[in-house]
Amino acid sequence: MAMDRLKNTEILGPNRGLFDVRLRELWRYKDLIFLFVRRDFVAQYKQTILGPLWFVIQPVLTALMFFVVFGKIASIPTQGIHPFLFYFTGLSVWGYFSDCFTKTSNTFVVNAGLFGKVYFPRLAVPISIVISGLVKLFIHFALLAILLTWFSISGIQTLNVNLTLALLPLYVLLMALLGLGMGILFSSLTTKYKDLSFLLTFGIQLLMYATPIIYPLSYTSGVLHEVLQWNPLTSIVENLRFSLYGIGAFDGMGLLYTASFTAVILFGGVIVFNRVEQSFMDTV
Repeated sequence: MAMDRLKNTEILGPNRGLFDVRLRELWRYKDLIFLFVRRDFVAQYKQTILGPLWFVIQPVLTALMFFVVFGKIASIPTQGIHPFLFYFTGLSVWGYFSDCFTKTSNTFVVNAGLFGKVYFPRLAVPISIVISGLVKLFIHFALLAILLTWFSISGIQTLNVNLTLALLPLYVLLMALLGLGMGILFSSLTTKYKDLSFLLTFGIQLLMYATPIIYPLSYTSGVLHEVLQWNPLTSIVENLRFSLYGIGAFDGMGLLYTASFTAVILFGGVIVFNRVEQSFMDTV
């Protein structure tokens, strides 16, 4: 009996190796992760009048604002795609990534009280944020499918869906991992350098304008065009539009670059996160 109890005992040490990230623990705590997912989803609109309807209203209103400002007033071309659909498609992708990035970047600060009371794999919290964001993303994609069908039936927009749309799960996976990697890396750095949190709002807005959300990549040229191609989100946005509307060209090399960049950021983020979680209570 004593030996059985000893086998089920988990020993927590004060220090771990740099690469001892204990990813297997995440599977053992999967029930807790899904509990966090439910908490994040319910708490977001629990005390609102319209509740989950905000998942639909917010992207539609944002796309309408972009349509008026950038489509009508600024007259930025959209490669023959209806401006509203052009902006809505880009915003669906951007919204998921920005949510993953901004919410996971506050992991240590927001959950300091919880982390100080009970042990569980700290990565469970940012991973739950990424998973809960998928619900919102799927709602946006469902709404986009309805809009595409209506625009096509009305003769406003001709669709040219091609086989590259099968890569949609890959696009979502890359956005999730990239947002997770950047978020946990940023969260780890802000435990020591708190002024970095003040740059997050400005930085995320700047990154949006450096991503072809309100303009196609073909609208740029020269040095600016080259710089924008280094943005790992560029290939995802451009390839998704190509998959739906058949305009432009599929950027396989850009997608490979995005996958490589994501792998490096995620690996670095997990390592730094693992290092910081062992002593962050002394600095938060």
